[in-house]
Amino acid sequence: MSIFLEKPNKFNEDINEDNKFNEDNNDKFNDTVNDIVNKTGNESQSESFENYVCSHKLDYYNTFDNEDLKINDDILKGIYSYGFERPSPIQRIAIKPLIDKKDIVIQSHSGTGKTATFIIGILACIEQEKKHPQSIIVCNTRELAQQTVKVFDSLSEFTKISCKLCIGGDMQFKYTSDNISNHVIIGTPGRLCDLVSKKMINTDFIKMIVIDEADDVLSAGFRKQVKKIFQYLPKECQVALVSATIPPEMSELFDAILKPDFVSILIKDDQLTLDGINQYYINLDEQYKFDAIIDLYQFINVGQCIIYCNKKMKADELQNVLKTNDFATGVLHGDLIQKDRENIMDEFRNGKTRILIATDILARGIDVQQVSLVINFDMPKYPQTYIHRIGRSGRYGRKGVAINFVTRREQNILDYIKRLYNSEILPFPEDVSSVLSAFN
Repeated sequence: MSIFLEKPNKFNEDINEDNKFNEDNNDKFNDTVNDIVNKTGNESQSESFENYVCSHKLDYYNTFDNEDLKINDDILKGIYSYGFERPSPIQRIAIKPLIDKKDIVIQSHSGTGKTATFIIGILACIEQEKKHPQSIIVCNTRELAQQTVKVFDSLSEFTKISCKLCIGGDMQFKYTSDNISNHVIIGTPGRLCDLVSKKMINTDFIKMIVIDEADDVLSAGFRKQVKKIFQYLPKECQVALVSATIPPEMSELFDAILKPDFVSILIKDDQLTLDGINQYYINLDEQYKFDAIIDLYQFINVGQCIIYCNKKMKADELQNVLKTNDFATGVLHGDLIQKDRENIMDEFRNGKTRILIATDILARGIDVQQVSLVINFDMPKYPQTYIHRIGRSGRYGRKGVAINFVTRREQNILDYIKRLYNSEILPFPEDVSSVLSAFN
């Protein structure tokens, strides 16, 4: 895309990946909404809707079948069959700009229907009779790409629109002898970059590219691959960036990848937390974290739980401790081959294992409806990761609980997160029954 070629320097700048728990970065992070509104040049037109601030005056729609949305009957059947009766707030305002071919930034909490929002927007724009790729969805992990395909297949069930999963780690997704002719391509940056550069994906007719978990995909780790993908796209290609968090370094790239009149729909600063999730912390020394997990499970009987560790070795060690105490657990991190990762996720979704121990590979975009408890065994390295982690519980309006294990060295991280998200994180109560009420 020529936008990248015109402004390559911004796109090539290195992002500082250090742990930035300081006041200067806090100020930058909290100024992001105002900065993005100013970038559009439409500050006077900005308005609020529900928990969002929009850069433009946008119409909102209370039903999916509103004739102004022009969503055809086959897509509507898929929407209703998937279980959506009425649009969520983000769907009420974001689907129309997508259909209207506007470049857009969508920020919304985990579990609010972001994925369905951009998939519905894509489906409404696909010309089914034309058998070539028309849209690309870029996901930061294989698991998120697979989850997105499942949502896409459900929503497109009654149409003739097809999608292709393109991820690494498995030969069936890795190489193909034929050019890909599916309408929509869903995959990870490295695999998509490879297929696009080898001309196995024809990008001549791509109308829209969606970057999900954009704060991660646009980070330094994926920068080279994403830039290359964009260089193959038509100049007029629509760009949609979707994420639960928008750190300052991400907003600095907007000029390079979005058209000047792009639409932004952002969470209000004072709403940047997750309603319906009770958040607690437990102060303890590192050596007592394993015992604390065992003690918690003597008192709290939950359906399923995700426990986050910062390091793979710590995750494996915790799994061994829990297995020794007869807990059915799975562990998920980047050292596992794709087939094992899929099996572990399937067992967790099916309820065969009640506890999933994971590194941050699972913190983004994975939808497991039964999760009601998230435990941060280690506090996250980056502030935006906190929202992604605890968003695994309390999805779609359900109640949930997040418990943070906090050592003396991690206390500053907890304090920073509380200030950053204006969030109430309480000491874990001695009366455990008050926590249990969240699971009733």
